[in-house]
Amino acid sequence: MDSFGLGAYISAMNLRNRPFLKMHGLGNDFVVLDGRSAPLSLGKDQARLLADRHFGIGCDQIVILEAPQTPPADVFVRFLNSDGSESGACGNGTRCVARLLFDEKRTDSCVVETKSGLLPCRRMHDGQIEVDMGEARDIADLDLCEGPLDRPVYVNMGNPHAVFFVQDALAVDLPRHGPVIEHHALFPNRTNVELVSVPGPDRLRLRVWERGAGITLACGSGACAAAVAAHRRGLTSRLVEIELDGGVLHLHYLENGHVLMTGPATLVAEGRLS
Repeated sequence: MDSFGLGAYISAMNLRNRPFLKMHGLGNDFVVLDGRSAPLSLGKDQARLLADRHFGIGCDQIVILEAPQTPPADVFVRFLNSDGSESGACGNGTRCVARLLFDEKRTDSCVVETKSGLLPCRRMHDGQIEVDMGEARDIADLDLCEGPLDRPVYVNMGNPHAVFFVQDALAVDLPRHGPVIEHHALFPNRTNVELVSVPGPDRLRLRVWERGAGITLACGSGACAAAVAAHRRGLTSRLVEIELDGGVLHLHYLENGHVLMTGPATLVAEGRLS
């Protein structure tokens, strides 16, 4: 039996024949489960097993659709990280859910409800999806140093982010420093970690260590946090293009504090848990 143990395996068997979708936003990948008509509850070990890339389907996060709780929401969504912990927000996952709702309801707009609030979404003329990720909150400069990284900007986008500005985001040993910062005493609930460099006017290069998932190819809420932090530091305007390992997102940090994120959502496969 694998490292998850017999108990996790038997527990996961309760999901037998559940339909699932595999989706991604710029390589940030998800297993999507629909719990609207047949509710489901995943334990931490079940989530870890599904997310494991050797013994499960494999993903950065698991996305669970549930019946909406607050009008005018079309769906309530829960996000589980690959370590089984729950996240309050996920920008790339929200775009994937919006794409499913657009196709399901034959519309170009919807409202996705998360633990962090209601997120209006719309399909753009080029097929990309724009999400109002809500208001950036608790923005502050922190006195924190870890190796070559220091003085991050803290941004709450429904989940916590520590944004560090560096000369070259690709040159920093993120696997070494990311987990140390994630678990730093300043962040009792842990934090996401962003490394940002500025290759050109209103352009950012971003790498992300996601809380509970590690390095991911893209992070929508992390891109939002980077855009807010760069504007705070006077490095960019409110409109910015952000290149991540998996591709490009476009961000607009509005005067009212909300952040609009625009990018793609891709359906890879569909199947049933066996």
